[in-house]
Amino acid sequence: MSISEVKVELPKAINISVTRDTLSLDLIDGRTISVPLEWFPRLVHATIKERNNWRLIGKNEGIHWEDIDEDISIEGLLAGRTSGESQESFNKWLEQRRSHKNKKR
Repeated sequence: MSISEVKVELPKAINISVTRDTLSLDLIDGRTISVPLEWFPRLVHATIKERNNWRLIGKNEGIHWEDIDEDISIEGLLAGRTSGESQESFNKWLEQRRSHKNKKR
């Protein structure tokens, strides 16, 4: 008996919106998925301008935020995965962010 592999094609994103507490994606198959923003601490700490400065990457299979160096895959969102960033890495990023803001003042 042979088992044939079935390749499942993930839907692509066509639009992204970020509110104060939610990340929502419109997918090409007509679905909209929403996840809590708290899943992605960098987005929580980003300004509205930074949150809105996103672009689709990888043939619309991911989202990139240049200003905060954040990448999120559509596959990960559909699977319910939160940020994989370690607390140590996030704390380092947050400290650099605070230092940069203080230098601007």
